[in-house]
Amino acid sequence: MDAESYRADSRDRWEQAAKGWTSRREQIQESALPVSERLIERAVLQPGHEVLEVAAGLGDTGLLAADLVKPGGRVVITDGADAMVESAQAHVRALGADNVEVRQMEAEWLDVTTASFDAILSRWGYMLLADPEAALREARRGLRPGGRIALAVWAPITANPWIEVVQRELLARGLASAPEPGAPGMFALAAPGALEELLAAAGFSDAAVERVDFTWDADSLDAWWDHQRTVSISLDSALAELTPAEHYELRDAVDAGYAEFVADDGSVALPARALVASADA
Repeated sequence: MDAESYRADSRDRWEQAAKGWTSRREQIQESALPVSERLIERAVLQPGHEVLEVAAGLGDTGLLAADLVKPGGRVVITDGADAMVESAQAHVRALGADNVEVRQMEAEWLDVTTASFDAILSRWGYMLLADPEAALREARRGLRPGGRIALAVWAPITANPWIEVVQRELLARGLASAPEPGAPGMFALAAPGALEELLAAAGFSDAAVERVDFTWDADSLDAWWDHQRTVSISLDSALAELTPAEHYELRDAVDAGYAEFVADDGSVALPARALVASADA
């Protein structure tokens, strides 16, 4: 993998995806709230703490942390995509969160003073980085002695049928390719022991990893499909060359794969599983 090309391509994709994520912010955060809440619990936040959220996207986890570090504490929300930063800044202003700052910053090169934060949070960021170990070393550098990191990645795809079904059908039609071993991606840190090993290599101690289960909820299969197309950084491009008939065939196959998760009223509750890791600096 050419790391620089990957970084540039990834940044471009997230710049393009920011509008969709912004439009679906409430739906995403409502479903994913158990993950954000567990990250904050594992970070053991206290009033007066300085908190950094890395690869934050729209910064919803950092915003939850902001109230817990009052009085005297603050949260710095960071992301590498300017469009995500702009959206997060607008949301912070709308909420009047006066102890929150939003900055453009790459996770692999943190523009922070050494030993300046009490906690670092990241929800679904590190597995997408070209060099997650370098990013975690930067995180440790930014933490004060005794500081905590709490991060979430995806559990194996077999525990996440919400995406497994789609990926299986895309692969079967040649619309996606299997990730190369060791390449960044949604499930790059899903293997047993991978997070513990990575945190230890970056200099953290007492790493602990746990599963957090939740569901992605939607009013219907059509609503869920629209949601995926809106927030995905790759699905629309994969579908771009399909004929209408091929698109309908794909949807029929995906809907069949989701059938067991559809209620009698047509609503959908798709199981999802994250891994939440925490460790000491």
